[in-house]
Amino acid sequence: MHYEGPIYRPPSEADSLLVQATVGCPHNKCAFCMVYKKGPPFRVRPVDDIKRDLDEARGQYGAGIRTIFFPAGNTIAMPTDDLAAICAHAYALFPHLKRVTVYGSSPYIHIKGLAGLIRLKHAGLTRIHVGLESGDDPVLQRIKKGTDSLEQIEAGLWVLKAGIELSEYVVIGIGGKERTRAHAMNTARVLNAINPHFIRLRTFLPKVNTLLLHQIKKGRFQVLSPHEALRETAEIIQNLEVSSQIASDHYTNYVDIHGRMPEDEGRMLATIEDALQKREEMFRPVYVGTQ
Repeated sequence: MHYEGPIYRPPSEADSLLVQATVGCPHNKCAFCMVYKKGPPFRVRPVDDIKRDLDEARGQYGAGIRTIFFPAGNTIAMPTDDLAAICAHAYALFPHLKRVTVYGSSPYIHIKGLAGLIRLKHAGLTRIHVGLESGDDPVLQRIKKGTDSLEQIEAGLWVLKAGIELSEYVVIGIGGKERTRAHAMNTARVLNAINPHFIRLRTFLPKVNTLLLHQIKKGRFQVLSPHEALRETAEIIQNLEVSSQIASDHYTNYVDIHGRMPEDEGRMLATIEDALQKREEMFRPVYVGTQ
């Protein structure tokens, strides 16, 4: 098995076989992300090399593998034929395989197009993890996401139309104090338009060597307090009109909020309300690190 550069996977892929398909991230400009900033430049690994790693995994782990995740940062950017080929090879090797997943941002999903996504569905791609981050266009522009809400909606709808599961990631607090309400309302608006299978919450935690941390130090970005982040979360949930599964499966979050909309909305909001009764100093620090 060969790995190069940072290898990250979603928490929901903790038990998945990780076989690297791409190196780095083709965008690599997001103001909040430091994962791939100092790593090798983006490239697609040769299909034959990926297949050899899959063959090695078959020999090492046997035929019982049920889920595979293909890192790195934006594997949907692979040529469609290449990604389809490694999906098909994986299913040929592992007869019990149930799920094959990748990271994919909206611009690269949009480039792939509906026809490309349908091709990947037929090859066995079952889920795409998408960093929505926000549905607010000024926030998306500030964090240099390289997309806008309209493109995110269209890309999400194409994924669903192709029959692929869609997991959208939302960053609580990424709009700062200035745009907390706009971020909440527009994020709910975009999610309502898409109605993804999963909505996964992360709370903004500034990282070293990022533009947003620099802006925080200069006083140009004000990070939400724990209570403000919880209220923003509640506002998003209150404005959702979806049938999605919500999860806060990440260490950055202040409380564990999970359930299916709309039936579990009341319970999730009650969890947030209970957390708001705690003093703010009882939560983790807003952020750590001044480098």
